[in-house]
Amino acid sequence: MTQEETKALGGVGALLMVIGPFSGSPASLLGLVGLILVLIALKRLSAYYNEGGIFNNALYGAVTAIIGGIVSVTTIVIAALDFLSDLGIEITAWSDWTVLEQIDWEALVTWDILWPHIAVIIGSLVALFVFVVVAAIFLRKSLTVLSAKTGVNLFSTIGLLTLIGAILTIIVVGFILLWIALILLAVAFFSIKTQSAQPPTTTSS
Repeated sequence: MTQEETKALGGVGALLMVIGPFSGSPASLLGLVGLILVLIALKRLSAYYNEGGIFNNALYGAVTAIIGGIVSVTTIVIAALDFLSDLGIEITAWSDWTVLEQIDWEALVTWDILWPHIAVIIGSLVALFVFVVVAAIFLRKSLTVLSAKTGVNLFSTIGLLTLIGAILTIIVVGFILLWIALILLAVAFFSIKTQSAQPPTTTSS
């Protein structure tokens, strides 16, 4: 695979991640494919520049974000099921979901029952926030090195924007910044000048 193909792979992967959230769900298959293509491109660039940190930090960041998402979603689902169980509602016995409309929620739900489950959900969201910030730190390290190796300063800017966006995910603007960062990532990949790129370092014998 040539460097032209590598940067095209990364650019296309980033674009797929951009449109991924609008293709069905935030964790859509399209976005996952885009992430894999970006990681492959970073792996190729890491080998070309003989700089393992480019790929390794990006991989650590991706894995951290995925684990955080899985842990958070699983915890929230379990909390919701436990909440219904505390109300004496067994989902496994349902044959018709419209039974929810027949429940007198005001009579069943009390603060003593509700609060423990709310606390678990809040805790899982806080944990997700930590995972996302740590993932952004890893990604910034990867892109900072890539910026130095390729001479494309936009990579470094994306790393910083991603970190700021991750921190601001507690408000809506953070998600917008992360989405913009993906657009810029595609631009950065396509901006790599392969002819002037630094060759991998070699050791003379």
